[in-house]
Amino acid sequence: MSAKNARTKGEPPYMKNSVLLDSDVIIWFLRGRIDIKEKLQKYFLEETLYTTPVSVAEIFAGLRPNESKMIKEFFNQLNISTITYDIGCLAGEYLNKYSKSHNVELGDALIAASALTFNLKLWTLNTKHYPMLTSQNLIA
Repeated sequence: MSAKNARTKGEPPYMKNSVLLDSDVIIWFLRGRIDIKEKLQKYFLEETLYTTPVSVAEIFAGLRPNESKMIKEFFNQLNISTITYDIGCLAGEYLNKYSKSHNVELGDALIAASALTFNLKLWTLNTKHYPMLTSQNLIA
């Protein structure tokens, strides 16, 4: 797989007009949900799209046999954000604060930390997984 990394050395961590896709959005795209496909087509034209290694792993963990080729082609059209030390620290803070009260799990904490670190709007259908993000950081 040859998906693109979100940042190269020296590139600022600010990505204007960019959207980070959560795993649930990708899953519904794969399952053919019309509203997701239409919105995603619009974003492909107007935005720079990203996902995280966390979402890549979640998708590959649940792939159906006939989806492998399609999802590899899909990921090749996206930028894949990196997970850095700072993102790990921020995700740890989120887990410390929200894991018990909101059942935030490691994957969600890493995705939220990536969205904030790279200044990406997170498109998710599960906003309850992201109590650390405001409506300005989310697309639902």
